Amino acid sequence: MSGKFVRASKYRHVFGQAAKKELQYENIKVTNNAWDSNILKTNGKYISVNWNASGGGAFAVIPVSEVGKSPDQVPLFRGHTAQVLDTDFDPFHQNIIASGSDDAKICIWEIPEDYSFHNYLDEEGEPKDIKPVKILSGHSRKVGHVLFHPVAENILASSSLDYTVSLWNIETGENVITLKHPDMVTSMSFSYNGQYLATISRDKKLRVWDIIKQEIVSEGPAHAGAKNQRVTWLGNSDRLATTGFSKLSDRQIGIWDAFNLEKGDLGGFYNVDQSSGILMPFFDDSNKILYLAGKGDGNIRYYEFQNDELFELSEFQSTEPQRGFAVIPKRLVNVKENEVFGCYKTVVDQRIEYVSFRVPRRSEEFQDDIYPDAPSDQPALTAEEWLSGKQVDGPILVSMRSVYDGSVPTFHPAEKSASPEATPAATEPPKKAETPKKVETPKKAEPQKVEPKKEATPQTPKTGTLDDLKEDSSINKLLKKSSDLDTVNDAEDPSKAESTWDDEDDKPVVVKEPTPLVTKSEPKVEPKVEPKVEPKVEPKVEPKVEPKVEPKVEPKVEPKSTPAAAKATETKTAQDKTEAAKETSNAGTKSLGLKQSVEKLSSLVLHLENVIENLSKANLEKDLRLQEVEKKLDQLLKK
Repeated sequence: MSGKFVRASKYRHVFGQAAKKELQYENIKVTNNAWDSNILKTNGKYISVNWNASGGGAFAVIPVSEVGKSPDQVPLFRGHTAQVLDTDFDPFHQNIIASGSDDAKICIWEIPEDYSFHNYLDEEGEPKDIKPVKILSGHSRKVGHVLFHPVAENILASSSLDYTVSLWNIETGENVITLKHPDMVTSMSFSYNGQYLATISRDKKLRVWDIIKQEIVSEGPAHAGAKNQRVTWLGNSDRLATTGFSKLSDRQIGIWDAFNLEKGDLGGFYNVDQSSGILMPFFDDSNKILYLAGKGDGNIRYYEFQNDELFELSEFQSTEPQRGFAVIPKRLVNVKENEVFGCYKTVVDQRIEYVSFRVPRRSEEFQDDIYPDAPSDQPALTAEEWLSGKQVDGPILVSMRSVYDGSVPTFHPAEKSASPEATPAATEPPKKAETPKKVETPKKAEPQKVEPKKEATPQTPKTGTLDDLKEDSSINKLLKKSSDLDTVNDAEDPSKAESTWDDEDDKPVVVKEPTPLVTKSEPKVEPKVEPKVEPKVEPKVEPKVEPKVEPKVEPKVEPKSTPAAAKATETKTAQDKTEAAKETSNAGTKSLGLKQSVEKLSSLVLHLENVIENLSKANLEKDLRLQEVEKKLDQLLKK
């Protein structure tokens, strides 16, 4: 029965677990620069962190295996003359890392093979600093973000305060492509196949570029708030996710059709809360889960993306704030412990903590359904092939089963997903905007539908069994009504009651609605007791029978039905009045609480099923008592 109301998902119970304190990285001196970047980056073997260093900018690289407290003097990557703002690891060369700085330079570094964060010392016992192997010049102002290409080897993108995004061939040091913007780019993300680049700027515009053609494919307004916005490509699809702020400073999430941005977001923004920290989005394409890490708070929210909608799963909560956040490659998760997502976060700018997200399963076998093939460390194209216009469907994938078995890795190219031409048909924002009106109609008609049900129910359950109750037409109508609501909302709230979404949007759903099912038990019991008992009792054994029948049958049924009926009548009037006011006030923005209210109805119906079972048991007990009374009456009449 629950399958009709609860959206099936294998990720409903994904949970986050922080590493023990002895497995954390302590005595970390995180930069105090206020520039909006992720501060941390990782490739699964190393962690880079923007370091709070004097004498020009610097960053540190920590091998993942070297946990514990770091020494006071550590080797740093020095070469910039100003603060380091962002770093990124080469996905195809694990010892190559790039950095962007306030000095308008991009440096390419190579991590030495014998490098150690704790013991990389010179002859005098002092930590040795690492120098860049290449410096890329071309930007006229600070370089705020650097990002390696996901498919082509040796291609690096950089955004600058000079309002450009440049693409570099780091092997030759040449600036091969420049994408000019009207304002500074605050975030950028490559598509799955690396053909397109999504950028979001301070002018509050979201753009998608065909990189090789240097043309804007699609452009549209993003979030209305004044603070910085972020964008990420939703894996092997033509959808984008953005995080930003509304005019009233509400934190928001938006889902977009990458090739129809002018039509706006798909179905309205999702309001998260009113915190001031920027949300950093990270998408796991293997499991279709979007993770949001908030700057200035310690929480990590995560949502399942399905049918152009987000469904809240849960939240990893922490009281210690974070500013830096980095995600390990999917091919490096702990497959044997059903880990689906691994990340590093800074803790009060003094520690780095690992957080693991897992699917709770007891089986020790390989879980094929949650581990599809993941992007590998093999490039699909060379820099020259990509610049010549050659295209692929995506990165080279590695089999996760071979990772689980420890066997020789098997690779194969990615396959193409749905084409961009099919996206306009899937983009229908008006339908989602009308959902509050559709939900309101069946609610107003409910009180009128309950009364005729009461008249028909006394004749239905004569045997008192659960099957008879399930065959009751009134129950079937109620289930049909709730399933209709399910199709209207087309969503659910799989989270717990302490969700951070707007709880007021959940209230218009009449939670007490199905309680008339309980009141049906009164007419079911009374007609059976009076006609069967009274005609037989009156002639001879009237005083002996009445005290046995009335106290046993009536008191057990009435306490179960009367309080529920009283609550239903008390609350319906107030709830009907608040429905129209709240739905009209919330019609402008979309909330996960409103869209997923059917889940609450489903839990109510499940509760009703338990009530029905209890009533059926009470009816059976009553019938047994009546049979015993009838036998005794027959015995008395025969004497």
